[in-house]
Amino acid sequence: MTTTTRYTFGTRLFGSIDGVRPRVEAALAAEGFGVLTVIDVQATMKARLGIERSPFLILGACNPPLAHRALEADPSVGALLPCNVVLREDGPETIVEAMDPLAVLGLVEEPTIRPIAEEAKARLERAVAALERLG
Repeated sequence: MTTTTRYTFGTRLFGSIDGVRPRVEAALAAEGFGVLTVIDVQATMKARLGIERSPFLILGACNPPLAHRALEADPSVGALLPCNVVLREDGPETIVEAMDPLAVLGLVEEPTIRPIAEEAKARLERAVAALERLG
């Protein structure tokens, strides 16, 4: 089942974050993305605020050739990288949502950025579609 907002797109998969995460990372890798950072929002909220919440991870995904092209066009784009992919548990399912690079990089006025954002979005969409096919 596809999920979409004005700035994300994704899917719902049956299983916990621990069970889904390796599939997400494999789907991203198949599209040239590596995971540079992992933010455990659940653990951070517990440690810093004493708040209990359901499991929630933010994966900072990077496709080095695309990032290089974007940074060459406008070094300030670095503030908008990497592409975040969120995994959050919702009952027996995990929602997987990727940021929409067109929504984020659309803020940049450099015209050479748009084709890079389009390619990043297409790659992330294929990764999400692969996850949906595998269930």
